[in-house]
Amino acid sequence: MNTPTGMSRRHFMQHMAGASALAVPALTMGHTLNVNAQDLKKRRKSAILLWMGGGPSTMDIWDLKPGAVTGGPFKQIGTSGDAQISEHMPLMAKQMHNMAIVRSMSTREADHNRGRYYMHTGFVPNPSVEHPSYGAVLSHELITQRPELDIPPFVAVGGGSVGPGFLGMAWAPFTVSSTGQIRNLDMGLDDRRLMQRMAALDLIEKGFVAQNRGSAAEDHQKILRKTLNLMTSEQMEAFKVASEPEAVKERYGATNFGRGCLMARRLVEAGVPFIEVGLGGWDNHANIHATLADTKLPELDQGMSALLEDLGQRGLLEDTAIIWMGEFSRTPRINGNAGRDHWARAWSVVVGGAGINGGITVGATNEDGTRVATDPYTSQDVMASVCKALGISLETTFTSRSGRPMKIANGGKVIKELFS
Repeated sequence: MNTPTGMSRRHFMQHMAGASALAVPALTMGHTLNVNAQDLKKRRKSAILLWMGGGPSTMDIWDLKPGAVTGGPFKQIGTSGDAQISEHMPLMAKQMHNMAIVRSMSTREADHNRGRYYMHTGFVPNPSVEHPSYGAVLSHELITQRPELDIPPFVAVGGGSVGPGFLGMAWAPFTVSSTGQIRNLDMGLDDRRLMQRMAALDLIEKGFVAQNRGSAAEDHQKILRKTLNLMTSEQMEAFKVASEPEAVKERYGATNFGRGCLMARRLVEAGVPFIEVGLGGWDNHANIHATLADTKLPELDQGMSALLEDLGQRGLLEDTAIIWMGEFSRTPRINGNAGRDHWARAWSVVVGGAGINGGITVGATNEDGTRVATDPYTSQDVMASVCKALGISLETTFTSRSGRPMKIANGGKVIKELFS
């Protein structure tokens, strides 16, 4: 089974090797595609996945059941759309005209690892194949819109995502902290010492190439240059959220998730096609309502609402799909520890941007939240809908390393209510 994948130094070099081997002119600085750059920028699409690790209780956030025994203590509030949501999400209530709540999600994977894999890929875990995640697939399909991109096309902020599977390391998540630190790549070197070491290594590489030692030396030199280009690119400034005005940082919140959402906006502006921002801590088997009210929902509310507001004000939301989800939800029944347990049978995902109809709810659960009352939707249906929003053909087919053809989104169906 595929496990959450970060970016070690070894993986970083493999990542750069894969990127260098793609042989796509759009990935090489100095090449043009005979397409007007402004036209490309106008139509380039992006996606941001807000990943709620641990399984958030959507019944306490997006689909409340006031008056039901299972409902919990939270009250509903009105929004700028048609939905009512938790009283602890007042800032998001003002942004719900941009988002749609899919309330009839029904999946089978109520184990953390299996659910994480399934919701990230659209496939259940299979020991014979590693499937590519959302980030790998969407960045793979959207990269040709970005001839100027130096930095990786799939960035995971605040936690490792699921990996690239059979698509290869060129499409692996490039993992950074919410402060912009690249995981496992902080060598403690200042710029001068780094450049000295890179220059020395480049001199050695040139010596190997001059001795005609085969293609391996030339390939390694290409990787070195690609790595140097990335580390010295002006696009790396997108990771430096500390440079934002204080008022902007305050709006997003002084939390890892808030800074991650701010970085996501900066990365979209820089041209990165897929960004995942992680917010963990949702595995609330005990004291769930106090935890949600005091910490989790205020943090989510501030960061997510600021991201939507900021993208909208900058004209970026119309081309950026937003996906909010975890691996599953929590049980309608409140357990003896005042918590909720794992529940994949009936729950919610929230999507918006990129032409998706906002301000609506799709599907429904029954009066106590124990089952889906309308057509159930799956991970692959959400992914198919996001692909449609981003202009990616659902006829796209990949070939696994074993030669097996695999359709994008695992053949999921578009959720028609999300589109006019």
